[in-house]
Amino acid sequence: MKQERSPAYMQRTITRINKLDEAELFLLKKRLTAATAIVLVLAFVIIVRLWFLQVHKGYEFEEKAKVNRVRALRIVAPRGNIFDREKRLLITNRPSFNVIWTREDTPDPDQVIKRLSKIIGDDITTILDRIRAGEDTPKYMPLLLKEDIDWRTLVYIENNHLDLPGVRIEVVPAREYLYNNLASHMIGYLGEINQPELEKSLGGEYEGGDRIGKQGLEKLFEKDLRGEKGILMVEVDARGFEKKQLAKKEPLTGNDIRLTIDADLQAAAEKALTGKAGAVVATEVDTGRLLVLASSPPLELKEFVGGISRTAWQAMLTDPLNPLPNKAIQGQYPPASIYKMVTALAGLGEGIITPDTVFECRGSLRLGNRTYGCWKKSGHGKVDLNRALAESCDVYFYKIGLELGVDSLASYADSLGLGHKTGINLEHEKNGLIPTADWKRRIYRESWQPGETLSIVIGQGFNLTTPLQINTMTAAVANGGIIYQPQFIEEIIDPDGKAVQKFSPIRNGEFLGREANLELIRQGLVSAVNDPRGTGGEARLDQITVAGKTGTAQVVRLSHIEDIDDEELIPYEMRDHAWFTAFAPAGKPEIAVTVLVEHGLHGGSTAAPIAKQVLQEYFNLTDDSKERRQPE
Repeated sequence: MKQERSPAYMQRTITRINKLDEAELFLLKKRLTAATAIVLVLAFVIIVRLWFLQVHKGYEFEEKAKVNRVRALRIVAPRGNIFDREKRLLITNRPSFNVIWTREDTPDPDQVIKRLSKIIGDDITTILDRIRAGEDTPKYMPLLLKEDIDWRTLVYIENNHLDLPGVRIEVVPAREYLYNNLASHMIGYLGEINQPELEKSLGGEYEGGDRIGKQGLEKLFEKDLRGEKGILMVEVDARGFEKKQLAKKEPLTGNDIRLTIDADLQAAAEKALTGKAGAVVATEVDTGRLLVLASSPPLELKEFVGGISRTAWQAMLTDPLNPLPNKAIQGQYPPASIYKMVTALAGLGEGIITPDTVFECRGSLRLGNRTYGCWKKSGHGKVDLNRALAESCDVYFYKIGLELGVDSLASYADSLGLGHKTGINLEHEKNGLIPTADWKRRIYRESWQPGETLSIVIGQGFNLTTPLQINTMTAAVANGGIIYQPQFIEEIIDPDGKAVQKFSPIRNGEFLGREANLELIRQGLVSAVNDPRGTGGEARLDQITVAGKTGTAQVVRLSHIEDIDDEELIPYEMRDHAWFTAFAPAGKPEIAVTVLVEHGLHGGSTAAPIAKQVLQEYFNLTDDSKERRQPE
């Protein structure tokens, strides 16, 4: 029976297969081929994608994976120290604690920002402004949210760091000013780098949140002072908390700078200027090295550590004494009677006067329909050159001006360093102004008038100078006519104590007049301080012979205030500026000192005593316990 069923069964099976027609079989084969092709394409895509991710992009993703696990943290380099000429430390560094935030490590940024705002005491808008400023940076890069926090805030954040994912404390060096605001305008301050500055740092040495020099030598010598950053490699968890240190590259400290400034002398000048607006400049007459460069009021340097507040900045902007500009190089003032040195040299050089030429001063000089008065209304009587300089007789110099002319006078002023920059390596130095007939024609489209020359010869009119220019001229008169470029850096020193750059005196020019004429001016300046009727008697020293010249620069026309008998009732902004410039010892000059007090009324009574205090400090005459500095 098995043999009979088997063929029948096989027959039924064969019959069933044979019932498939050719069309149906073709469709089945087509579907099988399509499915196979789809599988092959998908497999190819997967293989290509795997190759792209594992091979072509493998290094990039490997680095990103490392970032998720390993963080490279910057270590800010300590800036170089700043010393005075005697190697006394003026500015160094101290630890500062900053709050930084890594966005990638914060699952709920809004909540963290709200909480952090209350902790650090900043408005949420202030924090958001800082975050927006860093929007273009990768999320794994930390953003600076608050600088130089106090100890209490630091402790609170550290104790509650688990509730502040992504937030951590960064320890960076901050400036410490051991002499407070000493020489603040010259030294300058630091500030957070802005976007244009960041774009200019082609070497990648800066990143957002870095502090760089914004003014003064901190800015001009940024490359020397900044040092080189270090790197700390740490392993972090998913919330950004550090687990362990992996590697560390120590930062390289910046170079130190030794100034030509004398800290004691600078402090004496700034103390004498307390409560006043003005400037004091003192230099070595034979080198051009600056001993003092003071501008008052000083900048509050500590306000800039950690970022100056809007309140503090607004207070500086609205201060009537205007502390922001460096008045020693940016303040432009009529030189007043100090300019009579130029007039006298021009008169001698052009043969208009001799040392024995005498003019009579009756208190005024009439020119055309106008009267030009002398400061001494009763007149000085018969006056020669020495007495004219000593007592600052205006009429004597008016008469020189009538013969001299403005262009000849301007050439002498130019050769003494007035009317153009001194070349000091500080930003924003002003030119001042020494007018000529051509200058007035170009600017005002008017001809020069003789009466304008009379204003110029006594340092008024269009004349404008800076205290540094006047000091440069004074030093040239003292040293025989050499114009030096003012220098305030002595040397730059690397972290190993080796001087990498030293600065030598630079001659900018030389006065072309005769030495005999300079000697006559020096004699007149000695008389101005030491003769009983000299205008600079307030600068007289018993031990040292001082030579100097006073000046009182008009701010408004005399007619506006001549009816006010009590000078103290004159509005502050209408008061005259007070000048005094001097050198000592007169026989063999070492130091030139120039003082300008804005709205100080009189050079003899206001500026000269300040110069005296500086000279007393220089020659160690203020404290008998000190070893006195004796002239050679």
